[in-house]
Amino acid sequence: MPRSSRPLALLAALVLLPGLAACSTTVAMEPAKLANDPACASVIAKLPKSISGQQRRWTDAQATGAWGDPASILMTCGLEPPAPSTLPCRTFDGVDWLVDESQAADNRYTLTTFGRTPALQVYLDFDVASSGDVAQALGPLIRDYLQPTGSACTALSDATATPAPSPTP
Repeated sequence: MPRSSRPLALLAALVLLPGLAACSTTVAMEPAKLANDPACASVIAKLPKSISGQQRRWTDAQATGAWGDPASILMTCGLEPPAPSTLPCRTFDGVDWLVDESQAADNRYTLTTFGRTPALQVYLDFDVASSGDVAQALGPLIRDYLQPTGSACTALSDATATPAPSPTP
C-alpha cells in the first residue's frame, strides 16, 4: 500500500472499530489445562445454538462455550478427570455428572462429567437454565467425543468396605 493511503486505511479501521465493539457479545473465560485436546475441539465444533432457551454466545478462550445474556450457562472442556468424590453423582442419558450444589443458595450449580477424559464442566444459573436441558443438549457430544475412563457413578451402598487387617499372631 502506498505511504499516502496508509492514513486513510487506518482512519477507516478506527471508524469501524467502535461499531464492531458495540456488537461484541464475547464472554471472557479461562481455558482448562487440557483445552487443546482434540476431543474438546470436536465438542466445541458441534455445540448447540441454544440450551434451555438461552442463545449461544462467543467466548474468548479455547474449548469453552456460553449461553444466555447475561451468560447463565458456562461450559469448559479440557479438565483433568475428577477422582472419586463425595459429591452427588447423577447419570443422565449415558453420561455421569458430579453435581456441586455448594452455591445452590445463589441458584448456581456446577456439573462435571465423571468417567470421561478430558472432563467437561458446566456452571449454570438454575433460575434461568435447567440442568436436565444442559445434560440433554451436551450428552450426545460427550458420549461421542469424550472417551470413557472406566469410572462410573455408584451409590455409597454399592461401595465395598476395605477389609480390616487381620491381627498377626
